[in-house]
Amino acid sequence: MKIVTLVKQVADTYSERKLSDSDHTLDRAGTEAVIDEINERAVEQALQVKEANEGSEVVVVTIGPDSATDAIRKALSMGADSAVHLSDEAIHGSCAVQTAKALTKLIGTVEGWDLVIAGNSASDGQIAAVPAMIADLLGVPALTWANEISVEGTTVTAKRETDDGVTRLTAELPAVVSVGEKSGEPRYPSFKGIMAAKKKPVTSLDLAGAGIDPSEVGLANALTTVTSSAPKPPKQAGEKVTDEGDGGAKIAEYLVGQKLI
Repeated sequence: MKIVTLVKQVADTYSERKLSDSDHTLDRAGTEAVIDEINERAVEQALQVKEANEGSEVVVVTIGPDSATDAIRKALSMGADSAVHLSDEAIHGSCAVQTAKALTKLIGTVEGWDLVIAGNSASDGQIAAVPAMIADLLGVPALTWANEISVEGTTVTAKRETDDGVTRLTAELPAVVSVGEKSGEPRYPSFKGIMAAKKKPVTSLDLAGAGIDPSEVGLANALTTVTSSAPKPPKQAGEKVTDEGDGGAKIAEYLVGQKLI
């Protein structure tokens, strides 16, 4: 079985994320770039499926600048077998729909794939729709917000756990599965894995190599754009209420003013 795992390099959530003044896209130069945590969980689930199905392999697929090779190497050091990296300046500013279409084309370059595993939502965009869009474009089932994944024969099962209970979803391969925050903790790469990752094959493609027309991607062709942005305003000091026998009334008055009661 061949498992495609989608990963994305994002700005570290612990660093300040900024948008550029020129086009309001992410200022990558001003932040530290890391593999998205939800994608590490996707890689972990893919590796668990691989380990449970002898002879399987995990292929990492990503779209991003040259620096995204760091995210690829992290996934390879965890245990993935190979990677496909689409890097082209023309992709800059692509919207979620364009990204889903480009990823679909990129997945198509992986011959004989059976299962696509992705994070349910990237921490920078928070769209939470790209995996489902990819499934629709591929014409295969989408099993979303999974906590656990297993494959038996040609059937994939995803366990989804929410506040309302536990749901088990099944579909015939090929299929797309997205994992949520409650999926298993990703493993730490071993020293052996880190060294082995340096020798694993990474296929680098541009738009032409992936069979993507430049008119299908990019900020100028995006379906959505950011027209303006401003820094988050600084926190303001709270209002202090001194109880002089009428504290309750003052608090109630404040809550009424804030339309909370």
